[in-house]
Amino acid sequence: MLDVNGTAPVRRTRLTAEKRRELILRAATHVFADAGYRAAKVSDVAAVVGVTEPVIFQNFGTKAALYAAVLDRVADQIRVELRTLTERHGSASDLLAHVLGLDPARRLHGPMAHPGIVFADAANLAADPALGEPARHVARTLAGHLADLLRQGQADGTIRADADPEAAAWLLLSVLSSRPLRTAAMPDRDRHERSVIALVLQALASDTASAFSSTVHADRSQARRR
Repeated sequence: MLDVNGTAPVRRTRLTAEKRRELILRAATHVFADAGYRAAKVSDVAAVVGVTEPVIFQNFGTKAALYAAVLDRVADQIRVELRTLTERHGSASDLLAHVLGLDPARRLHGPMAHPGIVFADAANLAADPALGEPARHVARTLAGHLADLLRQGQADGTIRADADPEAAAWLLLSVLSSRPLRTAAMPDRDRHERSVIALVLQALASDTASAFSSTVHADRSQARRR
């Protein structure tokens, strides 16, 4: 059938269910990262994807179920990112420094930015009746990945041999999940954030302590001269 101009209409490629689901999850990750779970709207996700709101509900059922699926996706993204970063860094301690985000610009705009923000928001939802279990699940999953990374560091000699990998992983998660609070309330944020990270690394990796401590002292000295 021809259109009013006498030409054949352009046919839209119909997405498979799997591709549509991935598009929704990708859009939802950005929406939840930008607004947080409470303020985010399913209609905003639909608008980004270019579908109607009922399509989102047809694929995921509820906003809580969509968020739970996003958390699973976030955990997988961070796992893949950690594996990629492991290949780029010479030691587990260097990788930990990268994950903790010493460079503020990289922390905000790097490949782990959106997953990191979503995880920090999920940490505040652990007691929510509808979202508590998915939030706790993603936290346990990420703790497992970090514990594996710490064991790798113990094997290559860059992480203290007497450190408990599981306990240290939860320490790292605590530091990461509380970053929004520090960002909102901590004075002289960048300088103090570097100090927080240096303390964590000093507790876990003796080979990085002197380097990061000297950086922190240099920052403090420069701040005093201003």
